Amino acid sequence: MAKPKHEEPDLPGVWSAYGVLLQYLRKRSGLNQQEFGDAIGYSLEQVASVEQGRRPAKAAFTVAAERVLDAGGVLEVLQDKVDRAKLPRFFRNFALIEAEVVSRFSYDPLLVPGLLQTEAYARALFARHCPPLSEEIIDQHTEARLSRQKLLTRVPLAELSFIIGEEALRNPVSDKKIMRGQWQHLLGMGTLRNVEIQVMPAACGFHSGLNGPFVLLETKEHQQLGYIESQEVGCVVHDPAEVSAFGLRYGKLRSQALNGIESARLIERLVGET
Repeated sequence: MAKPKHEEPDLPGVWSAYGVLLQYLRKRSGLNQQEFGDAIGYSLEQVASVEQGRRPAKAAFTVAAERVLDAGGVLEVLQDKVDRAKLPRFFRNFALIEAEVVSRFSYDPLLVPGLLQTEAYARALFARHCPPLSEEIIDQHTEARLSRQKLLTRVPLAELSFIIGEEALRNPVSDKKIMRGQWQHLLGMGTLRNVEIQVMPAACGFHSGLNGPFVLLETKEHQQLGYIESQEVGCVVHDPAEVSAFGLRYGKLRSQALNGIESARLIERLVGET
């Protein structure tokens, strides 16, 4: 019996489109792959992989390619889409909406939210994924998560509110050095004028978030949306009644959580304990 043919992985179309454009620009400049790779500090294999759409370009690759190929920004405009395609498939539609919101409010009881994670913390989470991920996928997911964080400082500024469970902060998902760096990062992000970070104390008792994490969004068209996620299944919520319930719960959570100053003091104590 003939063995089944090995199926090619289902790679994002934007990686292929970027690769086709890169190849055109490289040939227009009269460079072969080896010469181009030498000029931007990447190997022949890396250049070939990007051109064939098998590997996504990193931001540093795109910056160097723009310079060497005098590309006029045409590669740069694709970079956000290339990065977004590194995200897990179930999350991509939400990330597309998230990137353009005017406000984003979230409650995260178990983990530091992705928009506020350090690279080390994010990588530690992906490294412990079940089932295990390859090193290449860990790299891609980490890069994509960090790319999403452009929302924190994007112009025009988005109004961002994060309520984080105290258990999420105290849960040692990695070593003390990484956790300390994560807490210090939270303190820094909390100083941004469009970012509010509140902690839901572990001893709060009953509160409006016990049903689990959720996100409340307002699009640039002023449409209210919700998002819920569990076990790598995500759902964007459009129904006005359900989204309204999210808003009511979030309002309750803000009143039940520590305020910004109290939350910063709690995080400072965690830093001092390490």
